[in-house]
Amino acid sequence: MRRVPTPNFRGRSAVVLHRPHAAAAAVLRQLERLGIAARPAWPALAAADLSADFVLFDADTAHDGQFPWPAGSPPMPLVALIGSEAPGRLDWVLAQGATAHLLKPVASGGVFSALVIAEHGFAERRDREARIADLETRLRLRPVVVRAILTLMAQRGLSEADAFREIRSAAMQRRRSIEEHCLDLAAGIPDPAAGRRGG
Repeated sequence: MRRVPTPNFRGRSAVVLHRPHAAAAAVLRQLERLGIAARPAWPALAAADLSADFVLFDADTAHDGQFPWPAGSPPMPLVALIGSEAPGRLDWVLAQGATAHLLKPVASGGVFSALVIAEHGFAERRDREARIADLETRLRLRPVVVRAILTLMAQRGLSEADAFREIRSAAMQRRRSIEEHCLDLAAGIPDPAAGRRGG
């Protein structure tokens, strides 16, 4: 199991997207005690807020259009401040990409734990999205790799395994992925199916 180091949030920044209320004031106080430069915002985030390390938002009154990014793709960890457990509200919060929450009324603690969990969840999601994007790119470029292998087999009389080994070795020497290396080769590699289609 991956161990999560205990973070130090001193010097970081946060925005509390919440109408003026005791819950927002309590969160701001806890953030300041953690050494976080915190500021309130309402009714929407401003351009300056996009550089914040965290956004904590009121899940009960927040609505579409308050976040200047596509739903589910926040550029920083989101923490939902939840008072209502209505299913529709919770669905909306999840759709925004929140990775942690605090229950209202906000107690004298809890913000630190919420930030740790939010940051960890955000990093995990970013890693997962990067892995998915890499797999999608590899899948999309698979025909390019196949053409490169077939070309080496035809030109050099290599077996499939030997042709792939040669491509992999060349890619490693150039410190590129196999797919990137095959893209570089693609300009000089004719499509093996072109002749069959033409005939």
